[in-house]
Amino acid sequence: MQKLESEAALDALYDAPVPASLTKVATRIGPRHREWIEASRFCILSTVGPEGVDGSPRGDDGPVVMVADERTILMPDWQGNNRLDSLRNIVRDPRVALMFMIPGHKSVVRVNGTAFVTDDTDACARFEQRGRCPKSVIVIEVVELYAQCAKAIMRSGLWDRDDAEGVPTTGQLIEEGSAGSHGGPDYDAGYAERAKDRMW
Repeated sequence: MQKLESEAALDALYDAPVPASLTKVATRIGPRHREWIEASRFCILSTVGPEGVDGSPRGDDGPVVMVADERTILMPDWQGNNRLDSLRNIVRDPRVALMFMIPGHKSVVRVNGTAFVTDDTDACARFEQRGRCPKSVIVIEVVELYAQCAKAIMRSGLWDRDDAEGVPTTGQLIEEGSAGSHGGPDYDAGYAERAKDRMW
């Protein structure tokens, strides 16, 4: 397969950028962007480190992040699998990208910037849920943000369908990835109950 290995080759293949795609980029969180971000309960956090890149789903019962000011977003790091892929990347390379989504809304808000991780007691306490606080908070310093047009979600019908039936379960995927040493039907059968005490 032929590789396109230069920007010139790409530019020759595509038309010029749509003007609005360049002028819509903001460097600060305005009132409308803030309202949109604070309505989002789910986002993808992308980071980069020496081993490669990582995309991590983040969700919460309410806003997934807190907008501290027009240049700063705070994201709690709630309980997960303790691999710490995103956090390890951030402490070694601060570059981050986020995609905020809202079920039913066909657009996405994208944020690019840098980040650091803090275990500051006051910062963690701002996210108290059900008597618990996160062990750390990711502080994102916004460099640019903008709304992504709706075409990808429109093409996929993301919010208009349910394709879950017939696809492998999480237990099956873990079983395959671990060569049978973990996962399987028992993982799937008990997961919802096991997760209840590890959500926050």
